[in-house]
Amino acid sequence: MTRRGLLIILSSPSGAGKSTLARRLRDWDADILFSVSATTRAARPGETDGQDYHFVDEAGFKRMVHERRMLEHAHVFGHFYGSPLRPVEEAIAKGCDVLFDIDWQGAQQIQKSTLSSNVLSIFLLPPSIAELRHRLETRGQDSAEVIDKRMNRSWDEISHWDGYDYVLVNDDLDATEEKLKTIVTAERLRATQQPGLVEHVRHLQSEFEAQ
Repeated sequence: MTRRGLLIILSSPSGAGKSTLARRLRDWDADILFSVSATTRAARPGETDGQDYHFVDEAGFKRMVHERRMLEHAHVFGHFYGSPLRPVEEAIAKGCDVLFDIDWQGAQQIQKSTLSSNVLSIFLLPPSIAELRHRLETRGQDSAEVIDKRMNRSWDEISHWDGYDYVLVNDDLDATEEKLKTIVTAERLRATQQPGLVEHVRHLQSEFEAQ
């Protein structure tokens, strides 16, 4: 293994662009694995079980939490969401990055988990609240009532911006994408992410002493 995998967390209020940027990040590097969340909500048109989400009933979800098979979980807009632990552990052990499209509650749980040393957390801010509402209204996924609920929740989500390693204002999607790629590239080179460095330095030292 040349490096340890990263747990790349993307968070933002609804409509700030995290799902689009998560998709672009995986298009840039197909080896980045997406953590498919489990949820108790119903599938939306076009969503596939096991690909977009693992759709489970509430009893099954709570059983996974009780058995500590969730890396993180939260209750959002009347439904449970969570990240199954085992696939993440297996990916990290192989040196693969895992991408999480989650809220601040889930991010905090992962940051406090046994995998915390592998975390790279990034928060996306909208350019304005007016633009945030505009994006929610134009994407055509939610009713006016749901949009209002998301907007009411947005400030609470934004207030946790300072709990992340990096914060980006997503005022230009292409520019934000490039910044995101730069961050991931740099973080992969952290000394703590390269387990082979210690052995390499020891080899250099032995060469030096043999002169």
